[in-house]
Amino acid sequence: MTTLRSHRRRYFTILLLLSGFGVVLSRLVMLQVLQAAELTVKADRQHQRIVSLEGMRGAILDRHGTMLAMNVEVPSVYGVPTALDSPARVARALAPILHVRSEELERKLSQPRAFVWLARKLDPETGRQVERLASMEGIGIKMEGRRFYPKGPLLSHVLGFAGLDGEGLEGIERRYDEELRGEKRTIVLQQDAKGRTVFPKGLWEETVAAPGHQLVLTVDEVIQYIVEKELDEAVMRTRAKSGTAIMLDPSTGAVLALAVSPRFNPNSRAGFKPEQWRNRAVTDAYEPGSTMKAIIAAAAIEEGVMTPQTLIYGEQGRMTVANTVIHDHERFGWMSFAQVIWKSSNVGAAKVGMALGEERLYRYLRAFGFGERTEIDLPGETAGLFKPPRDWGKRTIASLAMGQEIGVTAIQMVSAVAAIANGGMLMKPYVVSEIRDGQGRILKRMLPTAKRRVIAPETARTVTAILEGVVTDGTGSKAAINGFRVAGKTGTAQKIDPRTRTYSTSKFVSSFVGYVPAEDPKLAMIVVIDEPTGETWGGVVAAPVFRRVGEQVLKYWGVPSHEPVQMAMAIRE
Repeated sequence: MTTLRSHRRRYFTILLLLSGFGVVLSRLVMLQVLQAAELTVKADRQHQRIVSLEGMRGAILDRHGTMLAMNVEVPSVYGVPTALDSPARVARALAPILHVRSEELERKLSQPRAFVWLARKLDPETGRQVERLASMEGIGIKMEGRRFYPKGPLLSHVLGFAGLDGEGLEGIERRYDEELRGEKRTIVLQQDAKGRTVFPKGLWEETVAAPGHQLVLTVDEVIQYIVEKELDEAVMRTRAKSGTAIMLDPSTGAVLALAVSPRFNPNSRAGFKPEQWRNRAVTDAYEPGSTMKAIIAAAAIEEGVMTPQTLIYGEQGRMTVANTVIHDHERFGWMSFAQVIWKSSNVGAAKVGMALGEERLYRYLRAFGFGERTEIDLPGETAGLFKPPRDWGKRTIASLAMGQEIGVTAIQMVSAVAAIANGGMLMKPYVVSEIRDGQGRILKRMLPTAKRRVIAPETARTVTAILEGVVTDGTGSKAAINGFRVAGKTGTAQKIDPRTRTYSTSKFVSSFVGYVPAEDPKLAMIVVIDEPTGETWGGVVAAPVFRRVGEQVLKYWGVPSHEPVQMAMAIRE
């Protein structure tokens, strides 16, 4: 009996041991085989900390190599919470230097983390103050690149700006963010048994990511300065809401200058609102008014419905169309077609539009690029506002011929007039001419792109002669440049009152668009002044800006002057 009990106890003990061994074995299989990968990752997380680093952002240069955007080395402060004995003490020491509330720093330093940024991209003096505390356990400094714009507000609406983490947020910085961004790399920081991060000597310096590509712009910094200076002065002098000016090389579409006033400083954006960053030259549509008559003239000449000498009756300044009255600023009688453009007659332009008819008018306006994006390499471009013929009213043809019932951007209008200047080819405007690697080697060169031919060269020469008459004998006399033949067109457009949905009697958009020298254009330029006070005529407000800029730029280029030939006289005869 006793022996039987003894055997039972022995078997029970063996069974218990085997069961325990089976549990341990199954657990080992679970840990070593089935959950091995997952547990390895968890172990790495406990003993490693991954930190992302990014190479320097590429520089932006003007066409002559002048630095417009660059990175400067500035200090960033990081903390290692797991290495701190007293986060509160460290936070109190750093708070007055970093200008951050000690409670906020303490919260960051109390997290169960191995790495945390405390302040990014500080000024050098702040970095030096932090260095004095470098002996403090768990606090370190890493040099990072901060975006810097050496010219301040110059070209601000084109360049845009980059954010704290190096991402492009506006302008060229945003449009070419992928090219400008440096290589992304990660480093793995090891932690010891107590959870403290180990920073091997020289780790930051040895882990260097490749820089981003450089951009070379078509813009000339000197010309940009001249344009911005004259535009700012005009906006201030007329107490206008804003102003826009664009200068193109008409033969290529390259942007030589693009300015929006008021400007902002991309180095210190805190005091500026997002609406002040907007590049109105490509985003804002406006009714162009009489500058559109240059395009109507090109269509009428090309189609043969008008010659410069064709006579048109001005109806003494009043004509009824679709139960509405079209007014002129003077009581015009009989005029030649050329004089209709020189004098900027609305009645005459409306009659030209009617002679063209719906189909041809729509076709030419579309051909010149209205109602579609120019595809300039800047973000935020809009297509403007241009209704298809099925949505036109009884007065639309007359309105379009006067520059109403259509919304255009400044870049669309200057590109269209540049097509007349270069002999009839609509070019795609562009701002970036080259992309280079970090060593300055050219990776890609942007070539001029012709979108389509809009008029014949003979037509362009005839229209140029008419537009010269605008300056010598018409509304654009204040755009005249001594020693040079200037071709252009003035515009004064009433703005729509948002309350009444009718044209305002006090708010206008004043503009001038033209090119010089007319016989061999080196530049095409548009000036748009939004809501000037006092004098509002485009020929008084915008044309002088064209003249002052043109005089300085032609002198800067060394273009020889001569006594201008009176082309308007030839048209008269």
